[in-house]
Amino acid sequence: MASPDAHLSSPAAGPWSASHASRVPVVWGVVLIAFVGFWLYGRSLAGWAFDYPRGWTVPAARWISAAMKWLINDATFGLFSFTDMTRFISAIVELPYRLAQSLLSTGFLEGSGSSAVQILPPLPWLAVVGAVALMGHALGGRRLAALVSACFLFIAVFGQWSSAMTTLASILVAAPLGVILGLLCGVAAVRWRGFERALSPLLDLMQTIPVFAYLVPVLFLFGFGPTAAVIATLIYATPPMTRITILSLRAVPSEVIDLGNMVGCTRRQMTWRILVPTARESLMVGMNQVIMLSLNMVIIASMIGAGGLGFDVLAALRRLDFGAGLEAGLAIVALAIALDRLSQAAAHRLATPLKSDARKGFAARHPYLLAALATIGIASLLALVLPWVHTYPQSMQLSTGAFWSDVVAWINVNYFDTLEAAKNAVLLNILIPFKRLLATLPWLGVVGLLGFAGFRLGGLRLALLTAGLSFLIAATGQWEKAMITVYLCGISVIIASLIGIPIGIVTASRDRLWSVVQVIIDTLQTLPSFVYLMPAVMLFRVGDFTAMIAIVAFAVAPAIRYTVLGIRKVDPRLIEAGRAMGCTEWQLLTRIKLKLAFPEIMLGLNQTIMFALSMLVITALVGTRDLGQEVYIALTKADTGRGLVAGLAVAFIAIIADRLISAGAGRVRARLGLE
Repeated sequence: MASPDAHLSSPAAGPWSASHASRVPVVWGVVLIAFVGFWLYGRSLAGWAFDYPRGWTVPAARWISAAMKWLINDATFGLFSFTDMTRFISAIVELPYRLAQSLLSTGFLEGSGSSAVQILPPLPWLAVVGAVALMGHALGGRRLAALVSACFLFIAVFGQWSSAMTTLASILVAAPLGVILGLLCGVAAVRWRGFERALSPLLDLMQTIPVFAYLVPVLFLFGFGPTAAVIATLIYATPPMTRITILSLRAVPSEVIDLGNMVGCTRRQMTWRILVPTARESLMVGMNQVIMLSLNMVIIASMIGAGGLGFDVLAALRRLDFGAGLEAGLAIVALAIALDRLSQAAAHRLATPLKSDARKGFAARHPYLLAALATIGIASLLALVLPWVHTYPQSMQLSTGAFWSDVVAWINVNYFDTLEAAKNAVLLNILIPFKRLLATLPWLGVVGLLGFAGFRLGGLRLALLTAGLSFLIAATGQWEKAMITVYLCGISVIIASLIGIPIGIVTASRDRLWSVVQVIIDTLQTLPSFVYLMPAVMLFRVGDFTAMIAIVAFAVAPAIRYTVLGIRKVDPRLIEAGRAMGCTEWQLLTRIKLKLAFPEIMLGLNQTIMFALSMLVITALVGTRDLGQEVYIALTKADTGRGLVAGLAVAFIAIIADRLISAGAGRVRARLGLE
């Protein structure tokens, strides 16, 4: 799935003029009438345009599976096979992971498996909390120290410490590797335009292909276990860092570059001593995105041996234990908040570095580092005689899991008939008719319509992209499942927008209310997507309606956030001018604020679609029959080709939506004079 708050790309808007604007409704009207006419009467003339002929299907799944078998069994590079190289990479990644896991979770062990003997225990919980508090104080003062220590105390008090430390160990390895890999790829893209052109579509696919789709090849190449999970996390979390690196390095002021040229910097010196240090604040934002996306991966990573909090959420989902799943999910939220605030504070600190006196001693220059080491040492010694210093006492742990499970059960018992009636009404009157409508559309007509939309919004290049990707979905035999995916995603996005945009409008001008809503949507975005499935399944059973509820809950946050962002970006002078002309509040909203905020609202719609598509693969666990289920079935059968073809179809849908909406937003900006 993409950085949750950034669209994939924004194609440049084509020329816009009054004559173009006047012709648009007429041209679109003609095209839509032709499409509807072909849909209603074309089946008898060209049945192949409605049902893609099986004989024309491209056997992409078989080709990919054959290529995967060749890589595993026959591919060699000199004296080493391809699998030797991947296992070597796996061994390199495993070293820092085992060190971090030993320090935080398991302790240092001798031997393996059930016969392993602990030589040294892991760090005491009190030592970790103290070290994190000192880090927070060093980066952001007392308030940050109190916040991050409270987050870690929450994890300990609610009995999630051991699992959280396993998750933290994988984040401490995956995040730095993702930052380094993304930084190197971004630097290479800035240096060589050819590399950037080759990298850009790969980044798009890495951000849009469902993670489930590439778990099978990752398992084949890197084996089952935490190391494979770290590598899968890298694939998911690296693209935002790469994109932010490219944007940040290109945004360095020309005066800085000219200064570097004047003092005779070589190309390498210009990159690492001028560009990267100047862009470090923006690069830290990229690091923050890598950390957040790595935390989003913890549950899926647990499916291939990562363990930790993700495994606890997954196990709770299998038992339909909403309370236990929610507690593990909230522990992930607490970990995310702490890491997010620490990385943001580090970015701010780098933007305004403190002067250090080289004449001072090491202790004077690094007081917090020494204090953290002293805290760890003292706590480790105390843990030898005071067990509660090492492990948070079980008698002092709290749990609200049973309460939340009882709440869901109470709703089920007392409102079962009402919930069933609501579900059936939505199914019979909205979901099923819309699903049947999409199933009857001619694939050729849809491909042509998307191509025409691309041409009108972005020219020939965008037309070829949208028509070509939609044709590939049909040519690989995924059209029927893709239409079910579009149906579920479309309905969910419409509902999420109808909920999110009004909330954004109401809260945009109310700072206190927005601060409360912002906390809620931050939590919604940080909660693992699996957590949304449990109450939905417990209340509505499995099926499309349950999937829709979970998708809406997960995808509503960007609709709210971007609406608020767009309205708050409106120039206050324009609003004051409207008031001076006697506009009412409703006129100010509809004729000024919403019009000028429309491009940002469109981008919010874009992100809502991306969130919905990422959630659709998760909802395959509750009985949907779309591309997400195809990906999940391929995972259970270890069928690389089937999973990647279905995953690519999801990616193509995401890319088509992103490009069309981005081009539309660019057109609107140009029309409003914002570009």
